[in-house]
Amino acid sequence: QVQLVESGGGLVQAGASLRLSCTVSGRTFSNYGMGWFRQAPGKEREFVATISYSGGTTYYADSVKGRFTISRDNAKNTVYLQMNDMKPEDTAVYYCASSHYGRSSHDTGEYDYWGHGTQVTVSS
Repeated sequence: QVQLVESGGGLVQAGASLRLSCTVSGRTFSNYGMGWFRQAPGKEREFVATISYSGGTTYYADSVKGRFTISRDNAKNTVYLQMNDMKPEDTAVYYCASSHYGRSSHDTGEYDYWGHGTQVTVSS
């Protein structure tokens, strides 16, 4: 059974930083691309960042480019999302997801497994 468990969310002020973690069990983590997505109240889930199986390729949504960094530690079966200079519009539930493929992707349809999400709230 594949499980993804996110951690690291919380309440911060604008301009602060947070690091989210997502640990995967039940599949060979290093074979698959990973992604972070988020969903704000009343909005659809949106792409945030993605990383290929090796960590060699990353892509970001324009809204977070230059502020967020995705990385992975295949020895620890964990993917991270470092969020800096956070803004109130970053407030959302953040989900990690494990892809069907090794490549990075912004397409939710390419992801087989999802975590339950972690709440991030940024106050102004």
